[in-house]
Amino acid sequence: MRSPFKFSMSQLIIATALTTQLTGCFPVIAGGAAAGGAIVADRRTAGTYVEDQTIELKAEKAIFEKIGKDIHANVTSYNRNVLITGEAKTSAVKANAEDLVKPINQVNKVTNELVIGENSSLTSRSNDAYITSKVKASFIKENKFPANYVKVVTEASTVFLLGIVTQQEADDAVEIARSVSGVEKVVKVFEYIK
Repeated sequence: MRSPFKFSMSQLIIATALTTQLTGCFPVIAGGAAAGGAIVADRRTAGTYVEDQTIELKAEKAIFEKIGKDIHANVTSYNRNVLITGEAKTSAVKANAEDLVKPINQVNKVTNELVIGENSSLTSRSNDAYITSKVKASFIKENKFPANYVKVVTEASTVFLLGIVTQQEADDAVEIARSVSGVEKVVKVFEYIK
């Protein structure tokens, strides 16, 4: 007998990605009519959220294919504004990475925070992931704004904060992030709303 549940690999990947973003949102999903409410914890529209994911994939692919070993780049897109962090071997490589990202469809702005130097070690990257988790946990603990309003990226102990926030939310996020042990610097890459 043929299974009634036949899915393509892309459908499974999308479903998996969405489920990881919807943890604790069962009431929203169950609401049916409030399908758009699944992104209620994020000020981006569902379409923009998907576009950001697409931008990140395209940018990382372009950088990897065109530059390869001369760069370790992390690409984060939030509301079509792209942040590039990591290490580039030369200033030309750094500029090339930005030039590869700018023409990607839907990209509004590129903030290039690549540093010139050798690729970071696995230990350094693990430490950055740990710092990111501590900053996110502090956002939740302090409860001054919904934690999902601010995206946290850490590179070489520098914390980059992205999001669509009010001035007060930005100030609170910076204050909280600065108080986390291991954070050497906080960089705001926010869009501000009234």
